[in-house]
Order: sequence, then C-alpha cells, then structure tokens
Amino acid sequence: QVQLVESGGGLVQPGGSLRLSCAASGRSIFTINAMGWYRQAPGKQRELVAAITNTDSTNYGDSVKGRFTISRDNAKNTLYLHMNSLKPEDTAVYYCNADGREVTRMGWSTFESWGQGTQVTVSS
Repeated sequence: QVQLVESGGGLVQPGGSLRLSCAASGRSIFTINAMGWYRQAPGKQRELVAAITNTDSTNYGDSVKGRFTISRDNAKNTLYLHMNSLKPEDTAVYYCNADGREVTRMGWSTFESWGQGTQVTVSS
C-alpha cells in the first residue's frame, strides 16, 4: 500500500503563510494520478482544499482560491500546498490524499491512500 506522510503544519498568525508537504512512498512500484489536500475542522465535515492531476490540472475550494497554491514534484512523489493570507477559519487538520495504481501480487491494482493529517492553527 502506498503511504502518505504530511509535514509542515503548525501555529501561524492571521495573514501569515505556511507550506505543507506530503511525501508518497511504497514497497512496490506505483504511479500516482490525482493528489489533493483536504481539511477537517472540529465539528465540521472534511472538505476539499485543492487537488491536482498528473497533467497539473488544478481545482480549489472556493474559500481558498487566490490564497492557496497546490503543486507536485512527480520525480519526488511529493505534493505541496502553499498557503498565504491565512485566516482563523483555515484552522483544521489537513490531510493528503492520492490515488493511482501499484504493483501487487495480483498485478497492477488501483489504490487510494490518506495521510495521517497535520494540524494547522491560525491564531494571534
């Protein structure tokens, strides 16, 4: 199974910036199609923040358009989220998601993986 590990979360003041990273790894050969960032605030449902395909087509949640930028380094199997002009309402646990194909004992199989999440807190 492909594993995702997020990093880069923390405490930042309103108006500040953070960069999240998500590194994908696995014991077998794999290819990644789409990757994305989701977030979940206390008492709320998980929501899409931003997503990017393997052709670099991007999609953003309305609340982060113009402030967040998603990017990926395919050579490093790493996903990034550059967050600017952060607001208190951006406070949440941010999760990385990826789907693609990997080699298993049965041959090529599809997968979808989630990271463990990283906390982002925007507060003065």
